[in-house]
Amino acid sequence: MRDSPSGGLRLAPFRGLRYAPDRVGSLAAVTSPPYDVVVRPDGLHHLQTADPHNIVRLILPEAADPAVRHHQAADTLRRWQAEGVLVRDPRPALYVYEQRRGDALQRGLIGALRLSPPEEGVVLPHEDVMPEVVEDRAALMRATAANLEPLLLSYRGDGTATGATAVVERAAARPPLLSTTTEDGFSHRLWAVTDPGELAEADRDLSGRQALIADGHHRWATYLRLRAEHGGSGGNGGFWDHGLVLLVDTARHPLRVQAIHRVLYGLPPSGALARLHGAFRARPVDGPLPRVLEALENVPGNAFLLAGDGAFHLLHDPDPALLARTVRDDRPELWRRLDATVLHSTLLGSVWRVPDHPAEIGYLHDAAAAVEQAERRGGTAVLMRAAVEETVRELARRGVTMPRKSTSFGPKPATGLVLRALEDGPADGGTADPGS
Repeated sequence: MRDSPSGGLRLAPFRGLRYAPDRVGSLAAVTSPPYDVVVRPDGLHHLQTADPHNIVRLILPEAADPAVRHHQAADTLRRWQAEGVLVRDPRPALYVYEQRRGDALQRGLIGALRLSPPEEGVVLPHEDVMPEVVEDRAALMRATAANLEPLLLSYRGDGTATGATAVVERAAARPPLLSTTTEDGFSHRLWAVTDPGELAEADRDLSGRQALIADGHHRWATYLRLRAEHGGSGGNGGFWDHGLVLLVDTARHPLRVQAIHRVLYGLPPSGALARLHGAFRARPVDGPLPRVLEALENVPGNAFLLAGDGAFHLLHDPDPALLARTVRDDRPELWRRLDATVLHSTLLGSVWRVPDHPAEIGYLHDAAAAVEQAERRGGTAVLMRAAVEETVRELARRGVTMPRKSTSFGPKPATGLVLRALEDGPADGGTADPGS
């Protein structure tokens, strides 16, 4: 399907900044999941010790003072370039990126996407964002003058190997720039597309399409903030007019949609259950975790699993009158029925009165990690079900955003395989072209 929004997707080639294989232990050892997936201190430590040049030292630098963290990342980026650990490719390119594990295969194009606000209908967000997270990511990008990890965007091609998809498939038949396998079992390969004819072929196809933000709403909001700070959307091709993305044609490579779970740090399960007062029915369910998650999937209507005290509790059958009072009625019924909507509007906002703030609520992609963190901190894990992709896409088309952290699309691109940075570094005023 060609959506033909104003301007369409304009994906520009750039000179990627990549690890020199002979300067690191292995490419797998310097990669990381996206910054918001690395949530546990032991996970961060594991990545830091995998290789002294692991990318987490740039995307998640450690220091008590945020300003110190961001400048530390900028200094590290400069040093690694000066030492030849990170080397810029000689020619601007779009990068074909492949992820494969077993029968799962995903391919897409990494490039510098022209930024556009939601009202243009080119890039569609589907989730709200947390201002404090956007500010943190913006401060990091300002300090480093770099896009350190690509967002994941999906678009619907024609289902045929034409246009951008043809460029991707032809590249995948050639020897790759790099190939590695990370400890999660995914193999990763990267190719550079520099041929002017192929770049033009991809551009003609993408320029009539729109994309859904599958993963990276906070980074997209950060891109837009920094573009505004550097002169807005003048279209002069400046570095801050573009942002690093991975575009995947989901007609060829459908994404998986998974849930993002919550951990309520200051509310133990006993307190959560005691405060229900008939808002939901609650009953204990027997583990282990995979069994209770399967049971959750089969419950009609809104439902959640609570954990954190060594047991599992199923919440189901919410009070219809309570939903009518607490869920706003100026949104589509599709939005009103979402589990995430009911959780945030009814349970968190009215019943439990837990502020949606990082000090109060943690967001984890892995259910077992959420349960473990809740048990360790004396809080409650709220285990969620995944939203349906078509629901996400339909709401996005209608300009309706879901509650923050409602979905987790994947597989997510590994961070560290290709970076985009200003050639003159952080001191530059931000006027370089997208190929920087």
